[in-house]
Amino acid sequence: MEFSFNTEQQQLKDSLDRYLAKNSRFEMRSQQIDTTCKARSIQWEAFAEFGLLGIGIAEEFGGMGTTTNVGGDGVAAEDTMLVMESLGRALSVEPYVASVVVAGSALQSAVATTVNDSAKKRCAELLKGIASGSTMVALAAHERSGRYMLSYVATVAVYNDAKFTLNGRKSVVLHAELADSFIISARTSGAVADQAGISLFIVAKNTLGVTLNSYATNDGAAAAEISLSNVVLGVDALICAEGTAYATIELAVDAGTAALCAEAVGAMSILVDQTSEYLKTRKQFGVVIGSFQALQHKIVDMFIATEQARSMAMLAALKINSTDALERRRSIAAAKSLVGQSARLVAQQAVQLHGGMGVTDDLPISHYFRRLTAIDLTYGDAHYHRTQLGNLMVA
Repeated sequence: MEFSFNTEQQQLKDSLDRYLAKNSRFEMRSQQIDTTCKARSIQWEAFAEFGLLGIGIAEEFGGMGTTTNVGGDGVAAEDTMLVMESLGRALSVEPYVASVVVAGSALQSAVATTVNDSAKKRCAELLKGIASGSTMVALAAHERSGRYMLSYVATVAVYNDAKFTLNGRKSVVLHAELADSFIISARTSGAVADQAGISLFIVAKNTLGVTLNSYATNDGAAAAEISLSNVVLGVDALICAEGTAYATIELAVDAGTAALCAEAVGAMSILVDQTSEYLKTRKQFGVVIGSFQALQHKIVDMFIATEQARSMAMLAALKINSTDALERRRSIAAAKSLVGQSARLVAQQAVQLHGGMGVTDDLPISHYFRRLTAIDLTYGDAHYHRTQLGNLMVA
């Protein structure tokens, strides 16, 4: 299948690249980390004006629509791909994946299966807020003991007297401090690791009993542990049919994983460019080190790894809309596994070829290295997805 962006998509990418080149320069990174992890940024407002926050969100919710130009109806994954690749090149710290891609996907999927009209209205309001930039939402679906297993949910929701009471703890909730509301997975029935019996609830950050323990992550972003102590919610907080939310959670995380693959490709391509340029200017023994054949082989290996990762990121973008959940899961697992391996190779080679300067904060190299490491660990590392792919191939 031939994959190419149409004219409008290319124009959007070019405009975004120009904006990021001016407003997301490396020398501005420290300041952006200090502000973006604590409050909504000027860049987020600009993203809303660009229409980036409405990508993949249906027009009825104020978005740009969900029809794709390659894969038929569904999340506009190739639009997300081009945006994420640009954000990866710019080393952006904005919560695009957490709020727009993952939470947006979960809310749209939930609308179709939610039976309570009030709950549907809440989903619609949140989607409109995401698209306009006025609201941020984060999915809280992981727990410490479950690691990457989305089905491991020890947080419980007990129904009594027309209300739900939630107790538990959610881990590594990305950009939780910026979120106005959370989409929290809780068990309403079944054993702790069962896929059946998981429900989703919309919980405002300021709800009584919700406590955040926020912390900075190694790549300059932020996350939090969320504690839920006797959090009382009305029935309108329940989205999706009770006990059937696993498929919605899995789809949302798959969409986020595909987006991260594209971001990694953007970061890897910058490392190839900057390392190649460094080899052309750095001299040793009176000649540029790029003239040494051994180093030429290393930069070629980096380029090949990046292009292989790009192909798999494209596959993930195309397959995220597949109506066959097994086909989608196989493609996402294969892409995340290979991208993780390629990112490790490219990042390590970039550091090695830059020598001691490659690990300092003075050059962008170490920052891209840390971001690629964080991407690998988010939603399942390369080893986890290789194992998943093996299991899915015999399913």
